[in-house]
Amino acid sequence: MHDHFECIVVGVSAGGMEALKTILPALPANFSLPIIIVQHMRADARDWYLANHFNSLLTSTVKIANDKEAIENNHIYLAPAGYHLLVEDDRTFSLSSDAKVNYARPSIDVLFESAAFVFGPALIGIILTGANSDGAKGLKAITEAGGQAVIQDPSTAEVSAMPSAARNLCKNAKITPLPEIANYLIKVTEEKGRLI
Repeated sequence: MHDHFECIVVGVSAGGMEALKTILPALPANFSLPIIIVQHMRADARDWYLANHFNSLLTSTVKIANDKEAIENNHIYLAPAGYHLLVEDDRTFSLSSDAKVNYARPSIDVLFESAAFVFGPALIGIILTGANSDGAKGLKAITEAGGQAVIQDPSTAEVSAMPSAARNLCKNAKITPLPEIANYLIKVTEEKGRLI
């Protein structure tokens, strides 16, 4: 078991705004772990709208991730519309306009697999509501690297396909109702001494 967590990655699609509005504001102001989110959106979507909305609700800095940007504590990063978001070995971001994965760009699998390689057992991966199977393979990669997998209980998801696909592939994931995910994150990070 790793002695502390260093990063959280979140994958969400249809119904994502409401799911994120349940989790993020419920985290305490001193929750320091960086959170990196892929929310499926069209390439022409107003990605800044999501960042601005959550910046108005939260004490953490919420921003669209930039190419070559270093990952910092107390930050929440959103994948930009039309680009895959990857974590590099030096814990910076890179953006890619490679082909869509699971019909999506940004793809959850792409972020999760790259983050699993970099953070290994220090990573928590979360799959929330969504209408396809993106994220299931990425979440499995996180568990295979020793990280922690959390899946929104499909019965509490606006669209259950994505959490159901992840549950089918990740048998040892923690299945958690949406209203309890924030408390679970607080609990596991406090246990590992990561709240500062």
